[in-house]
Amino acid sequence: MEASQRPPIGPPMPESRQNGGLDAYLAGLGERVRAARARRGMSRKVLSRASGVSERYLAQLEAGKGNISIGLLRKVAEAMSVPLGDLVREGERPVDLTLLIRKLERLQPDELAQANSLLTETLGLGESGRRIDRVALIGLRGAGKTTLGAALARRSGAPFIEMAREIERTAGMSVDQIFDLSGQAAYRRYERRALEDVLAAHPECVIAAGGSIVSEPETYEMLLRECFTVWLRATPEDHMRRVREQGDTRPMENSGEAMADLKRILETRNALYTRADVVLDTSSRSVEATLNALGLALSDARRKSE
Repeated sequence: MEASQRPPIGPPMPESRQNGGLDAYLAGLGERVRAARARRGMSRKVLSRASGVSERYLAQLEAGKGNISIGLLRKVAEAMSVPLGDLVREGERPVDLTLLIRKLERLQPDELAQANSLLTETLGLGESGRRIDRVALIGLRGAGKTTLGAALARRSGAPFIEMAREIERTAGMSVDQIFDLSGQAAYRRYERRALEDVLAAHPECVIAAGGSIVSEPETYEMLLRECFTVWLRATPEDHMRRVREQGDTRPMENSGEAMADLKRILETRNALYTRADVVLDTSSRSVEATLNALGLALSDARRKSE
């Protein structure tokens, strides 16, 4: 028998080793895509429309069953405004950066917030001016940002600014038109530009930020650096009820798994929302009680900043 025809010696190689760990890699890739979609509050249908990749193929990709081409994966990444490298982990990092990332990945959310504060203070990247004079309310739609923001602005005499309206003014079109015509990436660009304009024009204001602003690192860092941030937290059920009462089901439109999607979004954004200076639960309080609690938190923060 020729050497090329000799049967293999020993037991068969496991399938996971035969394909060079491809199954495990694809499973991890699918998880990263699913997590990125949840952070941005995009249903699979919305992502399909924005990327041009079918819902069926996206489902396979997220399940770790889709051996997607780099071209299609790039479309998916662009539709979510996520760097391709964040999904595929491509390219070499400096050794120090790699070691730092590995250490940070072992930290709990509260420890990460502490590490971020330490780096900010040590490297001189701290807040500019009196950030306490700008109050930014963050949280998902239905948390009460508009109601409480407008009430706080009336009480303090500061202008009330809804970022959604500022984004529309910057883009010259409605938010729906931005998504329909240009997609998620364009919306994020307009959002950052609008926030820069607001911060430049208003040393004192109350801002109702978009629910997904926490998913854009640079924009969110700007908000945290320049504003006193407050996370208005509510239960998934209260979020869903309030959104439906407003007649707005975006981004859950036509989704039979709306509540599951909402819970996943809250779960994936929780660590980001907790970076806020103050967390207020709007489900367990009336509007008046929440407004009073917010006023007390601001008074305490002002005393500490003096």
